[in-house]
Amino acid sequence: MDDLILRLGVALAIGLLVGLERGWREREEAAGRRTAGIRTYGISALLGAVMAALAASLGSALVLAVGFLGFALVFGWFQAREAVQENSLSATSAIVGLCTFALGALAVVGDQRAAAAGGAALAAILASREVLHRLVKRLSWVELRSALMLAVMTTIILPLLPDRTIDPWGGLNPREIWFFTVLTATISYLGYVATRILGPRRGVLAGGLLGAVVSSTAVTLAFARSAAAGKASRPLAENASRPLAENSSRPLAESSSRPLAGAAALAAMVSVLRVTGLVLILNPGVLPVMAPAALAAALVFAACGGLLIWRGGGGEGAAGPARNPFDLVPLLVFAAGFAVVSTASAALVGSFGAASLLGSSALSGVFDVDVAVLSALRLVDPVPRLAIGQAVLAALAANAMGRLLLASAAGPRDFALPLAGATLAALVAGGLAGFATFG
Repeated sequence: MDDLILRLGVALAIGLLVGLERGWREREEAAGRRTAGIRTYGISALLGAVMAALAASLGSALVLAVGFLGFALVFGWFQAREAVQENSLSATSAIVGLCTFALGALAVVGDQRAAAAGGAALAAILASREVLHRLVKRLSWVELRSALMLAVMTTIILPLLPDRTIDPWGGLNPREIWFFTVLTATISYLGYVATRILGPRRGVLAGGLLGAVVSSTAVTLAFARSAAAGKASRPLAENASRPLAENSSRPLAESSSRPLAGAAALAAMVSVLRVTGLVLILNPGVLPVMAPAALAAALVFAACGGLLIWRGGGGEGAAGPARNPFDLVPLLVFAAGFAVVSTASAALVGSFGAASLLGSSALSGVFDVDVAVLSALRLVDPVPRLAIGQAVLAALAANAMGRLLLASAAGPRDFALPLAGATLAALVAGGLAGFATFG
């Protein structure tokens, strides 16, 4: 009896929560002009709970089915009359009423925690109407296709792939590789969405932080090109009106190159933190090995980036990478590269031991740090955690040097030199922390 009273209370709470949102939205309507409000939805959920309790007591599910059908007819008829009077085609209120009745019944005959969670989710969706409508208006076809592609990749392709290694060295597991590919692309897609919402030109800070979630290398290259373009396009006459001493102490385009270099340093910080997050999700046991060095490097990147932006007077950042991380061709290339590197790493470890993992991780990390890190994290059984952590750090260091080479090739000295200083300082800090960790 006590359990039934508790379940009836949960059902009533669900209805009142949903009714609170419905009543608030129509609070300006005159009395008697609303089909349903807080009391109606509360009673609807309680009615569903009572019908479910009667069905369970009588041992007949038909009681609940008939009760649901009768409620649907009555509630739907009132909603139809309201829609005619208001000249509305919305079916939301009618469906919400049916869902509230069903959640009340679920609270009695099913999992009451699931019913309470469903009620909270229903109220949250109803309260987010304006946000969701704005999102749909801003959503492009490419982004919708990406969401559908993610659903297909996760719910259809992933379960069909074999969950076993198919190579002699135990490195090529199709389902595992595809899962890591989808996970990495999803993290990148979140950064892409954030960039779309906030805008790509909200200053060097937003551009560096948000763009680096997609690709820190792409952000560095974009900033290097922006620095080079700003240096080449700024006329010498711009500084002619300034005092000679000011011109001699403020090289051409320095004010724009410094913030861009700072943004690139912040992008490097995000890259290190993103890799640390992957380790935390996929192999937490490796975290004590690599986290001190990685966090020390990230802290130095953050300090140097903030200092360069502050000394450069802010400035306007270049647009971060707008590439959709769910483009099919780059995604397949990533999966193929991941498969090749994973198989090669397993073969090298099997032939030459754990020491060979450092070389393969550093080599692949120059081109793609995610591939290198994920390949190292997969080697759990034959490789000790210390070797895996060192391989992750080697991939991060190699990727940092690769970004620096790209910056030197594509950007001016005013951009490359500050970034080189930040990178070397981060490598030194990470190296010292790593030596202290490894003993």
